[in-house]
Amino acid sequence: MSENKEIEIMQSVYDKNDKVAAKIQASLTESGIFAVNVMGAPGAGKTTTLIQLIKRLEEVTAYVIEGDIEADFDTKTLQSLGVKAIQINTGGACHLDSPLIGQAVEELHISDGVLFIENIGNLVCPAEFMIGEHAKMLISTVTEGSDKPYKYPLAFEKADLILLNKCDLLPYVDFDEDFFMKGVRALNKTAPVIRVSGKTGEGYEKAAEWIMEKRKKQQ
Repeated sequence: MSENKEIEIMQSVYDKNDKVAAKIQASLTESGIFAVNVMGAPGAGKTTTLIQLIKRLEEVTAYVIEGDIEADFDTKTLQSLGVKAIQINTGGACHLDSPLIGQAVEELHISDGVLFIENIGNLVCPAEFMIGEHAKMLISTVTEGSDKPYKYPLAFEKADLILLNKCDLLPYVDFDEDFFMKGVRALNKTAPVIRVSGKTGEGYEKAAEWIMEKRKKQQ
């Protein structure tokens, strides 16, 4: 008969991460920063969305922490546009965690504004970890298919704002919006779902207004 073996669960890992995240969030709040955890699959248009949103957040300063496994193309693009941005490369990890964000926040020296944290391109792990944010913004696209809420429920369940990107391509792709929305609402009754297009700029004004409204309520 085989011996019983004790298996260590991951709860302690989450607990440590969440405690650090809570401290980061409190510090950001005290500094007048509203932090947004930006989630989405690779190619969903996360950086394009940030560019579109920052253009519309004229009343406040926007900062960006860019998360990638490797490379810094998006950070350089943002910096070329005058955005104060810093790069985190995880070297293989599929999500950002709160200790990484805490270090990046210290290096950015930010106050009074909006901090966008672009997470690793992934619809699974980023939704599992708090990183000090005040809100989670999920970017999904019509080109990914309408089944994503059913296949990756946690990301949609945790989102405070959902942007349905690349809507300019709706006439050309097989996307069942009713099916998509049924899946979203089965998981999340309250998050606004806003149609956007990184190419045309459609919908980003409304998304920027949502962010500013949430920021004002935080102050």
